[in-house]
Amino acid sequence: MAAAGVLNHTPLVVPQPKDVSISQIPRQSLPHQSGKHSKKYKEKRATVSHHPQGSGSDEQRSGGSRKAASAPSRQWSWTSLTDTSVSSHLPIFTKDGSHFFSIAGSTIKIHSASSGKVVSMLPRSQDEGHTDTITSVTLGAHNSFQLLTASLDGTIKVWDFLEGMLLRTIDLDQPIHHICTHEKIKDYIFVAAAKVKKSKTSRKSAHRKDVQDESCIILRVSLNPRESGSLTRTHKSPDILAIGKIKRTAGLALSASGERLIAISGRRSYVAQTATLKAGFIKFTSPEPLTCLAVHPFEEYFATGDVKGVVRLWYCLNSNLVKVVGVEKKSQTSAFHWHAHAVSSVAFSTNGAYLLSGGEEAVLVIWQIHTGKREFVPRVGSPIKSVVVSPSKASEEEYLLELADATHAFVSSKTLKLSRVFARIKLAPSVPNAFPSSSSNPLAFHNLSETLVLPSSHASSLQTFSPSALTLVAELEVAPSNRVSRRDEKMLEPSRVERAVISSNGEWMATIDCREGDEYFRGEIYLKFWYWDKKNAFWILNTRIDRPHGVCKITSMSFSPSPSNVQLVTIGNDGNVKGWRIRTTKDKKGQEEISWVTRSSFGYKSDTPRHASWSPDGSLLAVVFGPSVVLYDPYTNVPRHVFVCHESQRPHEVHFIGMSGRFLATVGGTDLVLWNVMSRSVLWHVKNDRPYETLLPHPHRDAFVTIHSSHSTPACAVVTTFHVRSPIRQLEHTLPFALRSVIWYPQSYSPANSESFSLVGLTHSYSVVLMGDDVNPQETRSVPFKTLQKGQSVPRKSLFEEMFGVSVIPSESLQHSRDQTTANPGAVLPWRSSETASFFDAPSHLIPPIHTFFESLVDGFLTLRVADEERQEELDVHEETSSKLSDHSGLVFAKSADIATDSVLDTLVPVFREIADSSNYSNDSKKASVPPNTVPVLAKSTPRHAPRLDRRLQSDSPTPNQSVVPLMPVKVGKKRSRPSLG
Repeated sequence: MAAAGVLNHTPLVVPQPKDVSISQIPRQSLPHQSGKHSKKYKEKRATVSHHPQGSGSDEQRSGGSRKAASAPSRQWSWTSLTDTSVSSHLPIFTKDGSHFFSIAGSTIKIHSASSGKVVSMLPRSQDEGHTDTITSVTLGAHNSFQLLTASLDGTIKVWDFLEGMLLRTIDLDQPIHHICTHEKIKDYIFVAAAKVKKSKTSRKSAHRKDVQDESCIILRVSLNPRESGSLTRTHKSPDILAIGKIKRTAGLALSASGERLIAISGRRSYVAQTATLKAGFIKFTSPEPLTCLAVHPFEEYFATGDVKGVVRLWYCLNSNLVKVVGVEKKSQTSAFHWHAHAVSSVAFSTNGAYLLSGGEEAVLVIWQIHTGKREFVPRVGSPIKSVVVSPSKASEEEYLLELADATHAFVSSKTLKLSRVFARIKLAPSVPNAFPSSSSNPLAFHNLSETLVLPSSHASSLQTFSPSALTLVAELEVAPSNRVSRRDEKMLEPSRVERAVISSNGEWMATIDCREGDEYFRGEIYLKFWYWDKKNAFWILNTRIDRPHGVCKITSMSFSPSPSNVQLVTIGNDGNVKGWRIRTTKDKKGQEEISWVTRSSFGYKSDTPRHASWSPDGSLLAVVFGPSVVLYDPYTNVPRHVFVCHESQRPHEVHFIGMSGRFLATVGGTDLVLWNVMSRSVLWHVKNDRPYETLLPHPHRDAFVTIHSSHSTPACAVVTTFHVRSPIRQLEHTLPFALRSVIWYPQSYSPANSESFSLVGLTHSYSVVLMGDDVNPQETRSVPFKTLQKGQSVPRKSLFEEMFGVSVIPSESLQHSRDQTTANPGAVLPWRSSETASFFDAPSHLIPPIHTFFESLVDGFLTLRVADEERQEELDVHEETSSKLSDHSGLVFAKSADIATDSVLDTLVPVFREIADSSNYSNDSKKASVPPNTVPVLAKSTPRHAPRLDRRLQSDSPTPNQSVVPLMPVKVGKKRSRPSLG
């Protein structure tokens, strides 16, 4: 109640007092202004209004102004937490399937196929890399450890990706869209390059024009340099052959045999024979514009997808094709249609029996080519941009999906389910209905898990991201809704998450999701309260409130800073300020139920509230009503004071400054006003040349930052630092992007009372950036290069584990054998050799019958023994057992609990069966009277070991009152025979 204590003596509403200011700061103490500012910029500098103590005229109070010097402008440290937008080109696997390459702007990321982590990046330095976006990658035809990349900068670069070295650069001097190679054509690469018109337009801006009017030229380019000593510098190719001119290509590939070159563009597919490239292309027409291309791995045909969702197989790669000038041919095709939207990618399985397709529906479709039957992998999370099949050398065939939100998902070919998903922040402006339509975007920090709450790739979801671990923690579907709609229907308006705030103790989160209504549907607005489940580390829906402010939207909401008495305040366009509290009730079983209910609702005159802010101790609530800022007691809703903002007629934000909440700052339009709450007076007023967008106070200092856009195009964010003691700007930071939303972000490595600024924001291009004084620009942007190792890194399972799964109970014998093998690496067991392991990597239906290799496999496990040695060992066992039985005397009776294992019973049962079947046993048993709890005495004519057991039984006979469980006599050395069932 410290902030409220200074207002206890004030009346309910008082007129604005005379303005009191701090002492004037001499001009000599102002920061030195850089001489790089132009005269025009100096004339637009901010004006500062100081209010000397004792001056009570209206002119002085409303703004006697003077020009103030600007603070030094500099670049603020920042780093991006999001990946570059997803490339339309397919990622590719290495030959062994252990890694795959993905395009990220002008760099190549090398991912581990097992963990999904980025293990390396190309290039190692910016001097070696492309200067523009990379559009296509492929493996070298003569060396599978070389990677070829093409870019819009007009160059082709050859890399040794194991060492991360740039081998050479081929400059074509025109933007490149596609490249392809073939193992039978090792010295050449086929290129689809944009045809640059001879005009004043520069090469860099040639690819910026409308792609619909852009034409491409297909080239065959030699990879051999003009001179033998020019391998490490940029050179021109000595042999370039122009094959044909077409419109902008959507795909370029070589057939399985390498005899034909295929390109697709618009409604046409082009086929040329590689042996007679000078003859040009043969054109084939398509009913709809084509979007993607894939060639069969063995047979001579290819597949395409179009904008209407049709997947088509083209059987036009025969040797009888004859080119006729000016004639477009029609090919024999087979069509598969399921997709409602455009097909983004198609791919064949490694055995060529299946065709995979994906698109905007976020569903992977697997077509059986010869029957036309299909299977589905639904709801993969986001529209599919590309589909790639892992190479046949991998342990298991998998399908790699690159989604529109920069997620990589692996689908198992056996189960047709997602086996691994690797994602960072899921933000993709290209995804339809991805973000809220309003200017506000949900952005919050959760202190318990140290994660950010961000908008997801769909407008109805939120995602939690850990900046320290750079991992996506979870995704929360706030409002379940349809993800896609058919093209022939009206586009469905999804529910959109507009706002999200988290309480100071981290236990509660409040969200606002709404859905626009139309003539057939009533609009929806929901206020939802979520409780943080510490055990499962996830948000659980607690309370849903329909239309908290009627049909009007909520413009602001905030939790109270008190962890013991958590309250929420919401502001709507209906002119009301509503308070919400926690209610605890008991059900019929006596269990407590917690929910949120309305606590109060109030307004001020007929003004519409715009923003609300709590004092640091939670004793005051400041609300912006029209041109006024009203301070309320949040417990009684009684107004404590009203600040009338004469300097700004329309303030839109208000915040308490400092840990004590002594100062109050508002921004509205181009005006920034600072009040002293204790003296209820204006300290200073600053008028900017650009409208202020937001204001953020420092949690531990009497300082704050303001953010506004610059005059440049495109707009950049300008972050200005102020201190309450002076209206002079302390520092001014320029960021190369504009911000949609920004919050305070506490650095984990910074002390609790750090005086530096640390912010996280969402840019206009939907990138998440971390910025501040202590942010290292290279902290998360770059990945240290690591030399890749040859060989398979994907963990392999045994054949037994593939069939029955991994054992839950560890096997001691198996672990012991593994320890011995590890201790002696030189000894290679026959069943652990690389040849045997690679043999079982193939699918089960491709492995030969078991009887073909059973003998050789079993021989590796067993050790041969000579028959004579086996007979001698058996006799030794008989003699040793007989001698042990003769030496021991005593009662051979035991309780059933004393029997150690079942193996003892298995040994003794056959002995008693042999005794019971003897001729003498039946006659003697009739004559003897045997107590019911004892074992009968055996006759003298029993087998060889029976007399000894008989003497032991007679000498140590039990008493009649003693309960005894008989133990069967032991006979060792004879093989157990299975009794006949007949």
